[in-house]
Amino acid sequence: MIRWIVIFLVIAIIAAIFGFGGIAEGATDIAMIIFWIFLVLLVLSLLSSLFRR
Repeated sequence: MIRWIVIFLVIAIIAAIFGFGGIAEGATDIAMIIFWIFLVLLVLSLLSSLFRR
């Protein structure tokens, strides 16, 4: 999942450099959504591993 975040951030940076504001904004939004999903899943995974022991 981290790989997808990095890919969309790179796409956003390249699009911003070439002046494609809409594409850059869209790629940034997608990267942020995937990042928050990753964080929620990470916290859930850590909590479930704590309660198993």
